[in-house]
Amino acid sequence: MDDYDREKVDEMVLALMYLVLHDFNRAWKGFDWDTLNRLYEKGWIENPRSKVKSVVLTEEGLAQSVRLFQ
Repeated sequence: MDDYDREKVDEMVLALMYLVLHDFNRAWKGFDWDTLNRLYEKGWIENPRSKVKSVVLTEEGLAQSVRLFQ
């Protein structure tokens, strides 16, 4: 299963984060860790490595999330 488009997966996960937003810019992080790490590397979310069950979307990540969802 290594032959999938990771960029598309990243975009889909970020769009889905829009559906589970709370406290303005927080989303539940029930997604694949590799994907969350890529989103972090792109600057779309804050570091997902914490005991908190949600992740903070950056300003750019929030804008991308809305755009991709629409």
